[in-house]
Amino acid sequence: MTELSPNLVALATACGVATEYWDWRGEYVAVPESTIVAVLESLGWEAATPAAAGRSLAQLEADRWRRMLPPVVTMRQDAAGPTSFPVHVPHGDPVEAWIELEQADRAEVRQVDRWVEPTVVDGVLIGEATFELPSDLPLGYHRIQARSGERNAESCLIVTPASLELPAGLRGPDGEAQRSWGHLAQVYQVRSERSWGPGELADLAALAEWTASELGAGFVLINPLHATAPLPPVEPSPYLPVSRRFVSPLYLRVEDVPEYATLDASTRAAVDALGEPLQGRGGADELLNRDVAWTAKRAALKLIHGAGLSAERAREFAAYREREGVALLDFATWSALCEEHGPAWMAWPEELRHPATEAVAAERTRLADAVDFAAWLQWQLDQQLAAVKERAAAAGMPIGVIADLAVGVHPGGADSWALSDVLAIGVSVGAPPDAFTQQGQDWSQPPWKPNRLAELGYAPFRDMIRGVLRHAGGIRVDHVMGMFRLWWVPAGRKPSEGTYVRYDHEAMVGVLALEAARAGALVIGEDLGTVEPWVRDYLRERGMLGTSILFFERDQVGPLPADAWRRLCLGTVTTHDLPPSAGYLAGEHVSIRDRLGLLTRPADEEWMGLWDEVASWRARLEAEGIDPGPVGDIPALVEALHRFLARTPTLLCGVALADAVGDRRTLNQPGTYLEYPNWQLPLLDADGRPVLLEDLAGPSPVADRVRSLAQAFASLTS
Repeated sequence: MTELSPNLVALATACGVATEYWDWRGEYVAVPESTIVAVLESLGWEAATPAAAGRSLAQLEADRWRRMLPPVVTMRQDAAGPTSFPVHVPHGDPVEAWIELEQADRAEVRQVDRWVEPTVVDGVLIGEATFELPSDLPLGYHRIQARSGERNAESCLIVTPASLELPAGLRGPDGEAQRSWGHLAQVYQVRSERSWGPGELADLAALAEWTASELGAGFVLINPLHATAPLPPVEPSPYLPVSRRFVSPLYLRVEDVPEYATLDASTRAAVDALGEPLQGRGGADELLNRDVAWTAKRAALKLIHGAGLSAERAREFAAYREREGVALLDFATWSALCEEHGPAWMAWPEELRHPATEAVAAERTRLADAVDFAAWLQWQLDQQLAAVKERAAAAGMPIGVIADLAVGVHPGGADSWALSDVLAIGVSVGAPPDAFTQQGQDWSQPPWKPNRLAELGYAPFRDMIRGVLRHAGGIRVDHVMGMFRLWWVPAGRKPSEGTYVRYDHEAMVGVLALEAARAGALVIGEDLGTVEPWVRDYLRERGMLGTSILFFERDQVGPLPADAWRRLCLGTVTTHDLPPSAGYLAGEHVSIRDRLGLLTRPADEEWMGLWDEVASWRARLEAEGIDPGPVGDIPALVEALHRFLARTPTLLCGVALADAVGDRRTLNQPGTYLEYPNWQLPLLDADGRPVLLEDLAGPSPVADRVRSLAQAFASLTS
C-alpha cells in the first residue's frame, strides 16, 4: 500500500478520521488512501493530493485563529479541575469575557496567565488569551460572551452532569439503587381486539398498566417509535426511520383522538368501517401488514382532521406547533412534499432539496392542508404518548416506558433533508468486518458531521434526545459507541473499505446526560460488539447503564457466574437480533442462516457449537443451584435462565415479551432484507397461536406462562 502523505495524515488526525485501526482479531489494518480522502471531502475538506491536503490543513488551523471564540465549550458540573477556553484577538488588544446563563443571570470568568505564541492570520498578528470557567456553574445551555473594542462574539457553553443520578424510581428510601425488572416489547406486536392490525399506543399503555399492577414490573422497554414515510410502503424496520425526532402515526389509536367522539354519525360510521376489517386475532401465518393498516388508518385520520377543531383545541394545537418550532414545520413540509414527489428528497426538483429555499416556502403555502395534517398527527401522538406515561405511573410503574433511539435515519428521509448540512451526505454508517459479518456492514444511514454539530452547539442532537425523552422514563441508545466513533463507508465502496471517525464524546455523552437529568430519566447504552474497553468504563463513570445479554456473557472457560455480571447495566437473556430464548436454544438462528446461506462455517459445526453452548449453560445453572429441568425441556430451561438472570447484580432485568408468551421465531435476522420477514411477525404463543393483550390477563396457558416467568423476579420488587 502506498504510504500516506504527512499532510493527509495530519489533516485526517485533526478531523478525527482514522488512518489505521486494529480489527476484531487484533490485527493491524491500514485504511486505504481513497477512503480517507472521500471521508475528508464529505466533511468539506479537499484532500485528493498532498498539496490539497496541505491547503486544507492550513485553512483548518487558520479558521481556529480567526474565531474569537470556539464554537462550543463543554464542561462537567463541579469538575475536579479547571475548564478553560481561548479568546483570539489582535495581539496586545484588551479583551473581556463573561457568561450569560440560561436563567438570564450573568457569571464572571477569570483570565489566567498562560502564554500562547501569537500567529499571523490574514496579515494580522493574532494573540490568544485564556479564560477559566467557575466550577459551580448550573447545568444547562449557556452563552459565552466576549468583547474586544468594537468586536463582539458569543458561543455555546454546555454544563453537563458529572454523573447522571438514577431516577427516583430506582432509588430506595435510603437513596440506594433499587433493582427493577420489566418487559422488552415490540409495540407493533402488542395487539388487542381494538388494534387496527399492528399494536397501538393504547395497547402499550394497557400492557404497562397490567404488568405494573399485576406483575410488579418497573418498566417496559420498547422498539423505536420513530417516524416512517407518510405513504406506503411503510418501512418495517424501526431502525431505519425517516426521522428520529418525530413519531410514526401508525401507532395512533384512532378512537382515542378527542375529535373522534364529536364526529357526526355518518363520518364516524365511515371511520369505523375502515377499521373493522383490520381488527381481530388473525392467523398464525399472517404477517403484520403495515401498508394495509396505514392506508386505512390514514384515511380515517384524514376524515377526523377534516372535521376541524373546537376553539380551545385549536389554541392547544397552535401552542404545540409553536413549542415544536421549525423542526416540526420542516418535518411536516417534507411529509407534504413526499406525497407530491416521492419519499427520497435527492430525486426531487433541485429547488426543493433544501428546506430554506423560496421554492419550498411556496410549496408549503400551496400544500398548507397536507402540512397541517402532518403536524396534527404529531400533536395527536404527543397526547397519546403522554397518556401512556400517565397510565403507567398511575399503575405504580416507577420507571415507565424506556424508549429506544436508532443509530441513524434513512438517507432520503425528513431528517436528512432538514439537516442535510449537519449530516454527511455521500457516506453511510456501518460496521467493520467482525466474526459474524466478515464483509462488514453498511446501514445506509448518513452520519452526523462532528464539526457541524459543534458549530451548532449540538442543538440538533439535543433536540432529538429531548423529543425522545419527552414522555419516557428512560432511553436505550442503540450502538452507543457511535457517540465515540462511527464506521463511515464512502458511497460505492464495500463496507470493509470504511474507516472510523471520532466524535467529541465528552460533548455527545454530556448532552445526553443533561437531557436525561432534566427529564428525570435513565440512560442505557447498547455496548455490545466491538467496543473499546475504556468506553464501558467511561459510560459507567457518567452514570449510564450498559447492556448484558446472557448468551454473550462468557469468557474462555464458559458462561460467567451470576455474581460476575456488571451491576450498572440492563441484563436480558436474549435480544431482538437473536431468536427468543426458546428459539435460540432450539437452534432457530442456525436453521435460518443455513437455509439462507449465511453461515460462515459448516452447519454441522454450528449445531455442535450450539449443543456445547446449551450444555455449558445447564452446567452453570446447576453450579448456581438452579434446576435446568430435564434435557430437552426447553420451556423449563428458559425459565431457569431467567431465574439465573434474577440472581445477577444487574440493576435492570429485562424479559422479552416473546419469551414470556413462549414464541420461538426470530424477529429480525441480521444480514437479510427481503430474504426474511424482519420486524413483521405477530406475537405467537408456544403452540403457535396469535397472542392478544386480552390473552395475557387470562385465564389461559399463555397467561400462566407470563406470570410464571415474572415470578422469577418477585424478589426484586418484594
